[in-house]
Amino acid sequence: MFNTIDEAIADLKLGKAIIVCDDENRENEGDFLAIAEKMTPETVNLMITHGKGLLCSPVGLEVAKRLGLEPMVRRNRDNMQTAFSQSIDHIDCTTGISAYERSLTLLKMADSKTAINDFRAPGHIFPLLAKKHGVMERPGHTEAAVDLARLAGCSEVAAICEIINPDGTMSRLPELIELAKKFELKLIHIKDLIDYRKLNDKLIERIASSKLPTKYGSFEMVGFRCIVDNQEAVALVKGNLDSNSVPLVRIHSECLTGDGFGSLRCDCGEQLAASLKQIEEEGGILIYLRQEGRGIGLLNKIKAYALQDQGMDTVEANLHLGFPDDMRDYYLAAQILRDLGISSINLLSNNPRKFSALEKYGVKIAGRKELIIPANQVNKDYLDVKVSKLGHML
Repeated sequence: MFNTIDEAIADLKLGKAIIVCDDENRENEGDFLAIAEKMTPETVNLMITHGKGLLCSPVGLEVAKRLGLEPMVRRNRDNMQTAFSQSIDHIDCTTGISAYERSLTLLKMADSKTAINDFRAPGHIFPLLAKKHGVMERPGHTEAAVDLARLAGCSEVAAICEIINPDGTMSRLPELIELAKKFELKLIHIKDLIDYRKLNDKLIERIASSKLPTKYGSFEMVGFRCIVDNQEAVALVKGNLDSNSVPLVRIHSECLTGDGFGSLRCDCGEQLAASLKQIEEEGGILIYLRQEGRGIGLLNKIKAYALQDQGMDTVEANLHLGFPDDMRDYYLAAQILRDLGISSINLLSNNPRKFSALEKYGVKIAGRKELIIPANQVNKDYLDVKVSKLGHML
């Protein structure tokens, strides 16, 4: 159904337009998208004739600074926080509305030699100010366009236009698929661009490291921070690892109630202790991620516990609160392993979702070691649900 991100980038480099879809729970729309520095009147005409939406130009922060672009309004009340700037035309335009003159404005916006005095406002191209971290910060068409321009090796200026059906309604996926076939255009989804960046971009930085003596043994503790949202994570490393190593790895999601308070509701604290003991004996890495309550956070986990006290199981409680059964993403773990020079691991886990997620982000799973913790009188039903509803291999 969807093309790969690399296929889309290849077409964008050739000056072709593509179609980009966002999530059905967001705008649920498709836009034509093209790179500004490759723009032609024919591409503009395609977008405005068969898209029929508003032709806008997403720009990166440095481009916005060069062109002196400021927010259109002081207080943005748009549902999706779309960051419109003042509309502009290049000074060589007449009215600025034709496909030829809108193409000219877009080309000049992408020209690093132009500045604010080369444009007049208002005009017929509507710049959109993209977030610094692109789709990793905001999963919108604006950020997707700037990310794709960068990935294509071009100036961070693009053009997008919403696609509207002949009857005036917004085109949804079935219509977008047919439109892509009709004009032989690549069709991609923003979620795939997000995954592409998680796989290919470096999104963490190593902050500090120190020795950490514990009751299980002595480890090297390495602290990381995500550059997108400042999320922190820690790796505890045992032994001398190199790029040829295939270490034992445990990815442990933070559980204050289990790890810190010794809660009997779960097996997290016991899993953490058993993992550290095994890594101390065999060597390896424990990655500790801030993913309380399978990603819903501590306070929401307490709400979920209250629902479980009323008879719901752990999955039902999450769903009742409006969350998926498991919100966790393991790209930070994959990035940490990459930073440590590790590409292949033996995973200490019972959770099949960890295996598929890590492989998606470029980590080879050479083998699995199970982590079995006996049930207690409180968490037996919880462990049964992990098997029956979450697919854990217990």
